[in-house]
Amino acid sequence: MKVIPQLAIVALVGAVAVPLSAWLVPGTRPWLDQIGLLQPLAAAGLVPAGQSEEARGPGGANPGAGGVPVVASAFRIESLKDVVSAIGSARGAQAVELSFEVTGRLQAVAVAPGSRVAAGDVIAELEAETAQLAVERGRLVLEDARRTAERLAQLSASGASTELQRQEAELSLRTAELALQSAERDLSNHRLLAPIAGYVGLVEAQVGDLVSSSTPITRIEDRSSLILEFRVPERLAAMVAVGDAVQATAISTPGEVIEGRIVAVDNRIDEASRTLRVQATIGNADDRLRAGMAFQITLTFTGEEHPAVDPLAIQWGADGAFVWVVRDAKAARQPIRILQRNAETVLVEAEFQPSDLVVTEGVQALRPGADVTVTAPES
Repeated sequence: MKVIPQLAIVALVGAVAVPLSAWLVPGTRPWLDQIGLLQPLAAAGLVPAGQSEEARGPGGANPGAGGVPVVASAFRIESLKDVVSAIGSARGAQAVELSFEVTGRLQAVAVAPGSRVAAGDVIAELEAETAQLAVERGRLVLEDARRTAERLAQLSASGASTELQRQEAELSLRTAELALQSAERDLSNHRLLAPIAGYVGLVEAQVGDLVSSSTPITRIEDRSSLILEFRVPERLAAMVAVGDAVQATAISTPGEVIEGRIVAVDNRIDEASRTLRVQATIGNADDRLRAGMAFQITLTFTGEEHPAVDPLAIQWGADGAFVWVVRDAKAARQPIRILQRNAETVLVEAEFQPSDLVVTEGVQALRPGADVTVTAPES
């Protein structure tokens, strides 16, 4: 007795599933037509009325309805773009490590770390009493040598001095001049001056320390603009050139893009890494960036022009990728080779005809040579 309710349930499910499949899965219509259910169901209004597959044209097209409806549009021509990203480090446009040229005891530091200085400003001074005394002594020696040379020049008019005496006096005068210049140079070396304008770094030495030419005092960096140094693969060596645009983003501020230009390209490929060293410059007028920061640098290279199609148009078969095109109001299968995938288009290599329309919707019902009706895509 339990079998009868179960059969009734199965019959009810079949009565609902068969008409529903005819509405949702058009491929079931030929099967319903073969078993003789399509026409009765269509007459009862349970399935959409239509012709059987045998009455349709090539590829399932209905000649009376104008062919298979598809959405298609003309292909575009776009340039092939090669985008390269690299990580680089920044340094100031100019940077100088400062140290004294002579040995002495540090007497004063005239700047504070982080302060801005102009070229020629005093950074630090050494004790210079001995150097000052040497300058004074040199001036006295020079004055004595000058008076001696002048006296001998007056005596030469009366023949009271010889030519040899005058030559020795001139030599002594010249020697005294050079000695004074050397003493003045040594005295000036006891003052450390800024060779460039920029910002002072940390001061390594303290007042009272004995320093020499190997003792670093501080570093001055001009960061009004920054130099980014990075490397690109050797395949791009012939494409990178001075003046090319770059986009830089500090790793610490990923949402901010800074425009820059390439200013220098190395003349050889590094054999170990097979890369080429490149330098670019970016502005830093607001002084928010610092030397030593890491940056992501992006370079875009424009190549040859190729057809571009919608990504939805790409189909795959046993022979590779292809697209359906509308050619003379009929469907044609066009093999392609994918060159580049972008956000909105795919650049391909294909033998398109100028009047070809690339199908993006309705490809499931297409067959080679099928009549098609092109409808406008929805906005």
